[in-house]
Amino acid sequence: MRRINWIVSALAGLAASVTAPAHAQNAGAGAAMFKQQCQMCHVNTAGAKGFAAPNLFGVVGRKAASTPFAYSAALKASGKTWDARTLDTFLTAPGKLVPGTRMAVAIPDPKKRADMIAYLKTLH
Repeated sequence: MRRINWIVSALAGLAASVTAPAHAQNAGAGAAMFKQQCQMCHVNTAGAKGFAAPNLFGVVGRKAASTPFAYSAALKASGKTWDARTLDTFLTAPGKLVPGTRMAVAIPDPKKRADMIAYLKTLH
């Protein structure tokens, strides 16, 4: 019985680590980073039209390339859905997850990525 409990506990821990970034998340820090690094291209309010990059309002949980914007063919064909895990991978190296994407800005620092994802989750 102890062995089963250990296995269940180990699997639960593994599942938790796969579904979300492992760093503490600070949405306030992510909002500040958005203003400094992302706002020059992206908008983040409901109904706003992005001119240089797509609107990120409601991005978490949304299919990639599913809002009005001139997306790259690569992103349109990616079949991705923007959840925490996919965003973490994409923001680490956009061109590696979606070769041919026009998104060139990466967030290499895991803590900063976690903060950005926490902020993006608030946009709904």
